[in-house]
Amino acid sequence: MSAKKSAAAQRIVELRRAIDEANHRYYVLSRPTISDAEWDALLRELERLESEHPELVTADSPTQRVGAPVSGLKKVVRDVPMLSLENAFDEDEIRAWDEQLRNYLGNAATGIVYSAEPKFDGVSLEVTYEDGALTRASTRGDGTTGEDVTHNAKTIRALPLKLQGEAIPRLLEVRGEAIIAKREFRQLNDELVEAGEEPFANPRNLTSGTLKQLDPAQAKRRPMRMFCYGLGRTEGFEPTSQREVLDRLVEFGLPTPRDMTTFGDLDAMLAAYRDLHRRRNELPFEIDGMVIKVDSFSLRERLGTRSRSPRWALACKFPAQQATTTVEDILIQVGRTGTLTPVAALAPCQVGGVTVSRATLHNADQIAKLDVRVGDTVFIERAGDVIPRVVSVVKEKRPAGTRAFVMPDVCPTCKTAVVKAEDEVAVRCPNPCCPDRVLRQVELFVSRGGANIDGLGPKLVEQLVQRGLVTDLADLYRLNVEDVLDLERMGEKSAAKLIAGIAAAREVQLPRFLFGLGIVHVGETVAQALAERFESLAALRSATAEELMAEKGIGEEVARSVASWFAEPKNQDLLDRMEALGVRTSYEARRVARTSGPFVNKTVLFTGTLASQTRPEAEEKVKERGGRILKAVSKNLDLLIAGDEAGSKLKKAQELGLRVVDEAEFLQMLKESDA
Repeated sequence: MSAKKSAAAQRIVELRRAIDEANHRYYVLSRPTISDAEWDALLRELERLESEHPELVTADSPTQRVGAPVSGLKKVVRDVPMLSLENAFDEDEIRAWDEQLRNYLGNAATGIVYSAEPKFDGVSLEVTYEDGALTRASTRGDGTTGEDVTHNAKTIRALPLKLQGEAIPRLLEVRGEAIIAKREFRQLNDELVEAGEEPFANPRNLTSGTLKQLDPAQAKRRPMRMFCYGLGRTEGFEPTSQREVLDRLVEFGLPTPRDMTTFGDLDAMLAAYRDLHRRRNELPFEIDGMVIKVDSFSLRERLGTRSRSPRWALACKFPAQQATTTVEDILIQVGRTGTLTPVAALAPCQVGGVTVSRATLHNADQIAKLDVRVGDTVFIERAGDVIPRVVSVVKEKRPAGTRAFVMPDVCPTCKTAVVKAEDEVAVRCPNPCCPDRVLRQVELFVSRGGANIDGLGPKLVEQLVQRGLVTDLADLYRLNVEDVLDLERMGEKSAAKLIAGIAAAREVQLPRFLFGLGIVHVGETVAQALAERFESLAALRSATAEELMAEKGIGEEVARSVASWFAEPKNQDLLDRMEALGVRTSYEARRVARTSGPFVNKTVLFTGTLASQTRPEAEEKVKERGGRILKAVSKNLDLLIAGDEAGSKLKKAQELGLRVVDEAEFLQMLKESDA
């Protein structure tokens, strides 16, 4: 081995160890030691070295978390079933279960100890490690038969691809819950609503759909996590208690519930149940109860199982987070891109221990679907730490004389006539100076995903906009200490710190800057793709829609939106003023060109319903692989992908003699593209 290759091999080992250690400290120990930017830099260096030395790539490298798409989800039959749990819905039922358990054990119940863990509202998952290497992951399914989702489970950074520590078992089937945190769920839904698309109902549905993706690149964009709390088969690991299981799983580098406790006293356990219920909405993840287990494995063996559930465990459920109330009014909120979002003003009610007086209605199509009217009695749900949503209308209680809601013709804030594109659900205010748009845009720009201006939170932004100190993004960089001294709770030191934070944010990474501009259809993923393609703001400002569409991940709709934004004189003036005030963007290129494949430089159109994925997900995969999505059949179309119940588009494509493929062939093309 040459000296250069030897040095690269040593550095690769060091980088893998550093990345794995950072993941362990962040996800398992909750004690991060490096920033996200530092972690990204380590991974980029590892990707570069492995690209230069592909013979040094191993299956457990952090770069191997995202593999090729699969053609379908295979069935997995397990030897040790994943059983359901018996439920209890109040403290009386918990006490009755405890009494029944003690009667069953008799004298052996003396000194019994219970373990208690949060009951995560996610998707049950079993992950198999053989000789320390992650070899398979499967969903619960019916308990005995699940689906193989290894390709997506590997994208969960909390899960080590190789176990760490000593005395690694030859076989370890570890069980737990895959989840998506409330914050990530809220961010994804915000982007969907801004784009006029249907948001996900709750984090559990999002997690379930993510695990069933055929392309792990899509799963990677939805940051899943996992908490491990149980075992299936094991070889070389014979624990005697639940406490020992969780302690050893941590030693292996696996994430476990952080609120796990043990109790020898039922009253103390019930107090913990009440405390967890009280803290439920403060937790970063959705939970719907607490799971109580007999800690001792020898006692578990005595207790045994029923046909579908073990006698030694109980799911203590929390009260449902739904309630009924009445709609007092339907209000309109204006977002950063001008999207008008209807919100139901409700008679205040308690949902999951929180007083709720607002619930999102998402868009005009959702209102029409539910037929929500002022005066209606509605079911509302609070899930995912987001604005509560209306689930359904109790039409039997509808008062006489109610009227269907109609979206306004003008913006309720600035009175500008609203606009609606033919291919969008969203209704928008086109006025970039609309006070509500400015407020939301500034909030986005200064956020962590944007310029990340220290100390500039939503309440402070609201004061700056309301007082006329900030009417667009450029005004942020004109502020001085005297301007902000009169704001609420602002002293000289805090004012000086704020202005220093703004000054430090004059240098912004190009993807963050583009995301912070609030261009319609430009979320974090599209912003990154634009930065990779053009590498500078100047190049992007002069790009045509055709040049934008030449890049993977940028379809016709996005290209039109970006090109029209940069062509708008007001936006050109804004960027010029920001540049004059010292704002600079930078980008470190890290592109990998895609020059071949079945979709490169091809125009593609979908019709009908796909069984393996949603149409937006399929379109994104085509764009990522160099294709361009069309909205209608024309002679310029290269490929029509027809799912079930394809209609007039299929007929027209056949009449024109265009190439048509079914879903199975499309999935094969995806595999060929990534080969």
